[in-house]
Amino acid sequence: DRDIQETVRRLWTRMRRREKLSIVAALLVEMGGPWTVGLSIGLFLGLFVAFVGGLVAGPFLVPAGVGADVGIPVVGSLVGTLAGMADTLLVGGLIALVVGVPIAALLVRAAGDVEEQEEIDLDRLTDADVVTAMMEEFRRFSPGGAEALIDERDAYIASRLIALRDAGYDVVAVVGAGHREGIERYLDAPETLPPAESLVGDVESSRVASILYKTIGYALTVGFFAFFVLLAMAGVENFWLLRLFVAWFLVNGVVAAGLALLAGAHWTSAGVGGAVAWLTSVNPLLAPGWFAGYVELRYTKVNVADISKLNDMLADEETPILQLLKRMRDEVPTFRLILVVALTNVGSFIASVLFATVFLPYFAADVGGISGLGELMLDGAARSARLIWETIT
Repeated sequence: DRDIQETVRRLWTRMRRREKLSIVAALLVEMGGPWTVGLSIGLFLGLFVAFVGGLVAGPFLVPAGVGADVGIPVVGSLVGTLAGMADTLLVGGLIALVVGVPIAALLVRAAGDVEEQEEIDLDRLTDADVVTAMMEEFRRFSPGGAEALIDERDAYIASRLIALRDAGYDVVAVVGAGHREGIERYLDAPETLPPAESLVGDVESSRVASILYKTIGYALTVGFFAFFVLLAMAGVENFWLLRLFVAWFLVNGVVAAGLALLAGAHWTSAGVGGAVAWLTSVNPLLAPGWFAGYVELRYTKVNVADISKLNDMLADEETPILQLLKRMRDEVPTFRLILVVALTNVGSFIASVLFATVFLPYFAADVGGISGLGELMLDGAARSARLIWETIT
């Protein structure tokens, strides 16, 4: 059969955007429930909007300048920091309700529309009528996915069997019930086989869409990077900005690397994830978990058999959940790799929220609050841009 990783990659590419969203939404609802998922999405968006809005336009609900009239500087700074945190959390909570509740309601409705499935009788999985019905149902849901998961594999397996037959071998092949009919059709008419090169490699997507996605991705990356470079140049002359960048790097790095180690990552993987964690704040399209997972692959051998092992472990209803998670992390390499990627990303997100709600208001207290911080950063970037322009011209 074709390599499972290539099949999964081609399956994901062939599926339409709506089908991908349906699958991801179903998995999220299954893991956390519709209300948890909806409110979590709302809270994430709310905190992000509250932080960016506070940075640009100042506090929304808590009056600006709270703590400035306190006679003791340290106490005034602390009061201002707490006021900034309160404003961010209040605005984020309100947006979480406004956005999260409708999303959760839609998920509840979608889950309610799904009829309860009868328990599958394993003895019927080889019944031709049952298998045909299941295949047709999947084909209606995702024509492109069925092509990658069923039709292409039928052709690939048939081509290998024909090659063995032409070489003079007598072959007895054991295949899945869902593939038998398609393989036999190709064996009876080998001339209908598609070109071998069309069954492997990357699937060509729409050229216009590909160019558009790449253009947007590169533009965002270059824009974020250019703004960061301008701020870094300003930080060389402004010690306050330099301290802000160092704190930003350390908070993101320590939290992301710490959770990566908790997930079972090697020190090198955790170090790489922590070192690039600040990039998530610079460019949300880059996730430190990808980098940590890539390095962790050097030490981890991913095997399809891990899926079966995971299913066996999850069937254990007596083992405490924490102990079960520890066993899965220690005994199933694929799960450990996924856990490293996920917890590194979670650590970076937690660090970003922590920095925005705790450290940033503390630093901003010396420059007139969050609004003053935004003005200082924009002014620093503008001065750096003018310096570069004057140097060039």
